[in-house]
Amino acid sequence: MAAIEMKNIVKKYGDGFPAVNDVSIDIADGEFVILVGPSGCGKSTLLRMIVGLEDITSGELIIGGTKVNDLAPRERNLAMVFQNYALYPHLSVYENIAFPLRLAKASDEEVDQKVREASKTLELDEHLERKPGNLSGGQRQRVAMGRAIVRDAQAFLFDEPLSNLDAKLRGQMRTEIARLQKRLGITTVYVTHDQTEAMTLGDRVAVLKRGVLQQLATPRELYEQPVNLFVAGFIGSPPMNFLPATVDGTSVEMPFGTVEIPQEKADLVADHAGKTLIAGIRPEYFDDASVLDDAKLSSGSTFRATVEFTEWLGSEAFAYLPFEAPEAVQKQLEQLEKDLDGESLRTQIVVSLDAASTVAAGDEAEIWVDTAHLHIFDPETGDNLTLQKSEETPTQGGKHAEAPAAQ
Repeated sequence: MAAIEMKNIVKKYGDGFPAVNDVSIDIADGEFVILVGPSGCGKSTLLRMIVGLEDITSGELIIGGTKVNDLAPRERNLAMVFQNYALYPHLSVYENIAFPLRLAKASDEEVDQKVREASKTLELDEHLERKPGNLSGGQRQRVAMGRAIVRDAQAFLFDEPLSNLDAKLRGQMRTEIARLQKRLGITTVYVTHDQTEAMTLGDRVAVLKRGVLQQLATPRELYEQPVNLFVAGFIGSPPMNFLPATVDGTSVEMPFGTVEIPQEKADLVADHAGKTLIAGIRPEYFDDASVLDDAKLSSGSTFRATVEFTEWLGSEAFAYLPFEAPEAVQKQLEQLEKDLDGESLRTQIVVSLDAASTVAAGDEAEIWVDTAHLHIFDPETGDNLTLQKSEETPTQGGKHAEAPAAQ
């Protein structure tokens, strides 16, 4: 096992475009770090530079205390698991797992011991004599992971390993990968575009946009304290609601009315009073005021709005409330949606309702909002103006961040 240090890593292709631009991340020994972002953000390129499949234009890559920029992939002792499994169809499961040991000319006894240990860990014992073509997608991915385990590598690198599986198998394999990593305690870098994988697997998550590191933080920190509009919009499902807002003291005027925010948030945006800003708040911090008790009602603000339509999912429901946005805010939201690989963003908010709510399409409902969880963003820069400052404020814009102790 080994720590991985990326210092100001840049990757430029022939046209000079920086696919990865000044990224610095320290990954502690035994830590599980996720690289996440939309298509084309540079996450797979960064992973390939770590393993040695892509040259580094500038910057330093240090693995286990050794600079590896000029080392070939085989000299870095890293185990990579690919999206397409990369198994040999003519070999049995046993021989697929044993392949790196055969290349290293390990003895038959060592090969058998390590293959069977990996097989037991991954519950592949009954499939050892089968060919990959006779396995399910999840079983093939476990074989690929077994081949990585037997190598005694310094780190595991996963490149979207679950994207070819159906939803149920992805959930099962997420759990297996998390258990395996914790049991082996091996440094792991995992690339995905699926935020569910990012939020459930990683000790820390690095969010990338167009080759630039936007934020490096724990999943909870990303969700509750996003540094900018991009991170706030990318993390969360349903995504964070964004709507125009004007601040005056502790009052925030939005399309549906005026709500009150805590004094500490008001202090952070005092210099922006009277300007058109963007308020962001997640769906779960809304509710139907008619089903709440007085104590909860008093902890937030309420407003009235007409419901366009609702979705009832059994344990919860969602209401959709349309609104009009000024041109400047609308342009920023449209650009944000393009950055997130989405279609044109509708100017509406999604409200999570208690399952007991009877609000229906066309109703004018009284909606409660917990303004303690409201964020205010600068529409020009996208920065979160209400970010709680601390010594461990997450990385933004590719600046260096120290790794915490592995969890």
